[in-house]
Amino acid sequence: MQLPYQAQNIPIVKQGGLMQEPFRLFINDVAKLGVIVGTGTPEGTVAAEQGQQYMDDTGTAGAIMYVKRDADIAGDITKGWILI
Repeated sequence: MQLPYQAQNIPIVKQGGLMQEPFRLFINDVAKLGVIVGTGTPEGTVAAEQGQQYMDDTGTAGAIMYVKRDADIAGDITKGWILI
């Protein structure tokens, strides 16, 4: 199965250095795989897409890793994080 951004027959950048659309989509997907690092709980403060992970760098009382379970709560994309 070939994903929509896997166009192997075109350059990754346009003339002038801007990313081609397939390459831009690929880079956005790769960036979502990284863990967001911050201080304190992300609930109500960090906007992310569903499935992204967050690590609290203070690591107090075992509250270290969170995952964005819900896309949003009542339209607020900074909510929906759960401690894992």
